[in-house]
Amino acid sequence: MTKPTDEHTAHQERMRALQAEVREKRAAASDPGRGLVLVHTGDGKGKSSSAFGVIARGLGWGWKVAVVQFIKGEWKTGERQFFERFPDRVVWRTMGEGFTWDTQDRARDIEVAAGALAVARGMLASGDFDLVVLDEINVVMSYDYLEAGAVLEALQARAASTSVILTGRGARGEVIDYADLVTEMREVKHPFTAGVKAQRGLDY
Repeated sequence: MTKPTDEHTAHQERMRALQAEVREKRAAASDPGRGLVLVHTGDGKGKSSSAFGVIARGLGWGWKVAVVQFIKGEWKTGERQFFERFPDRVVWRTMGEGFTWDTQDRARDIEVAAGALAVARGMLASGDFDLVVLDEINVVMSYDYLEAGAVLEALQARAASTSVILTGRGARGEVIDYADLVTEMREVKHPFTAGVKAQRGLDY
């Protein structure tokens, strides 16, 4: 039998200490007894994609999920086509009319955003959903199409068991402060800057 080296023994000791630390943190953690608020923001790609991954995880546990899209219009996407396969578990509402540089009508964008928030508010308060994804709502707030206060009121009035994910760059400070988890995606490199158009299955 090979005799353990000093390096191997030192590694074992570090891992035992780390294991004990993790176990202690787990033992000290408690269930909040309510849904959580997650924010996916930043200039990097993957904010909505990450939220859709959480939807898939929730569906694995039998959750019922709602998605309200605040920006994206009727653009055909892979995620929407996939989740339409679960009509009894996923309610998908595309409320936006496209990117704001396409609509070029600020008053109309504000009106549409208010309508989308009204729908989202009803879903959040209903108690019918384990998870509600407010896709690109951070962008809408960053353009001042919605007041952060109105969004916070909707979050605060949600059913106790409902978790929420807010996606989009430019998350407002008030929302970040209220959230339980905030992840900022940072762009390091993107094919679009090199002239590569969005790819089906990877980007939409």
